[in-house]
Amino acid sequence: MDDQGKKPPKNPWASGFSAERPENRAYDVDYVPPDAKKDRAKKAAEGIGAAGLGIGAILLKFKSLLLVLFNFKALFLILKFGGSMFLSIWLYGLFWGWKFGLVFVLMILAHELGHYFTIRNYGLPARLPMFIPFIGAYTVGGVPENLEHDAYIALAGPLTGLGVAVICYVFALETHQPFWFMAAYVGAFLNLFNMIPVMPFDGGRIAGALSPVLWVIGFVVFLGLALTLHISLFFLILFAALALPSAIAGWRGHQDPRFATMTAAGKIRVGTWYLATLFALFYLMTVTHAAGMPSTHA
Repeated sequence: MDDQGKKPPKNPWASGFSAERPENRAYDVDYVPPDAKKDRAKKAAEGIGAAGLGIGAILLKFKSLLLVLFNFKALFLILKFGGSMFLSIWLYGLFWGWKFGLVFVLMILAHELGHYFTIRNYGLPARLPMFIPFIGAYTVGGVPENLEHDAYIALAGPLTGLGVAVICYVFALETHQPFWFMAAYVGAFLNLFNMIPVMPFDGGRIAGALSPVLWVIGFVVFLGLALTLHISLFFLILFAALALPSAIAGWRGHQDPRFATMTAAGKIRVGTWYLATLFALFYLMTVTHAAGMPSTHA
């Protein structure tokens, strides 16, 4: 038989490979020229760069999403503040008209913003005011370690409200409109009521910084001013009756622990501001009532 038609014997040590070329195509390696290798490396680098940019964009979006989620609480509080305020305006407007509802809520807002900005001024956290229709509003914030600062935070609301009531009174004198006399009277009464030294009113927080001696001195001074300026004794006696429990507690030594750390000058400052604000609110109520009532019946 002719040996030319026969295949060469298989090498048992080749494990499926012939002497010239592997029979298993999984081990094939194509020849790539040097320039083509550089092009392939360049394309691979471009692909990695594009993937990196894509991942960066995704991370940036994820970071933006996290910022939105972290700020969602603040956004919710802002919407809650605005929603509660407009709800109060609407409900007050249903009973007493939109003009009164708007002015009344703005006076409450001014009072609460006085607290808010004073708290922030002392470097403490504070939330925007929240309104409760037919009850009022409240501002949540940090409590300072200094009792004098705490008293000023409480005083800031009535002082700001006093300023708004005075503006209403001046506007009433210029326009001779009974509505603005009424607005000034309501504003003065609203803030005066908050000065009662009983918790949870602002006066209840201020009372902790007042010396017991001030209660007696303050009442005597107010009584003399009321008789001299013809201020209604009814409100003075009512205020004194409501303040009596706090005065008795102060005399018995039931005071805020921070009171012991206050200086004498600090106690005098707080007491002076408290009495001055009280007198201004009492006086504004008196003159507003006297000026506005005749015009109401005209």
